[in-house]
Amino acid sequence: MKHRSALSAGLLSCEVCGQLCRLPRAHAQAHRGRPVPPLRCVRCGAALHARRPDSIARTWALLIAAMILYIPANLLPILHTSSILGSEDDTIMSGIVYFWTSGEWHLACIVFIASILVPMLKLVVLSLLAWTTQHRSRWRPYERTRLFRLIERIGRWSMLDVFVITLTVALVHFQSIATITAGPGALAFASVVVLTMLASMSFDPRLIWDHTEPTGPRHE
Repeated sequence: MKHRSALSAGLLSCEVCGQLCRLPRAHAQAHRGRPVPPLRCVRCGAALHARRPDSIARTWALLIAAMILYIPANLLPILHTSSILGSEDDTIMSGIVYFWTSGEWHLACIVFIASILVPMLKLVVLSLLAWTTQHRSRWRPYERTRLFRLIERIGRWSMLDVFVITLTVALVHFQSIATITAGPGALAFASVVVLTMLASMSFDPRLIWDHTEPTGPRHE
C-alpha cells in the first residue's frame, strides 16, 4: 500500500487551530527557488509551514542539553535535610535504595520508573527518531510514529517525576522535625524534564513519512 502525504496532495494543516488549507500552486513550486509570499491560515491567520522550521536541529540541540543534565540530575542531591540529628543529602538513587531495603518495594519501583526509567526512555526514543529521520530512513515509519505518540502521552505526565521525588524523600523524614530544601539535583532534574518536553514538541513526525515517498521534495 502506497502512502501519500497531505503535502504531496497540496494540503497544509494549521498547527494552531487544525484547519486544513489548500496549498496554492505558487507555494507548491517554492522548493524550486521561486519567491513566494508567506502563507496564512484562512481561519486563525497563523503562519503555515509545510514542516516545522529546523525541526531536526532544534530537537537535537534540546536532546543533547537534556543528556548532559541527566548525569548531574542523578548524581547530585535532590534534597538537603537539616534536623536536630544533623544534616543529610538525598539523591534519587538513595531514595530508591532506602525504600527497597525498608521493604517498601512498590514505592521503590514507582520512584525508579518515574525518575530514572521514563526520562531515559524519552531520551533514547527521541534520539532514535531524530537520527533515523535525519538519515532519511524508511525503516518502520508506522511503528516510529506510534513511538512518538507514546512519548507525547508520557510527556504530559513528565512533571510527575519532580513531584514524586519531592514527596517520597519528604516521607523519609516525616517523623522528625526537619528543614528540607531543594538541592542542585532538583534543578538539573526539572531541566531534563522541561528539555525533553520541548524536544518532543520540536520534532515533526511528518518528516518520518516524507522519507517514505520515492519522489517529491524533502523537508528538514
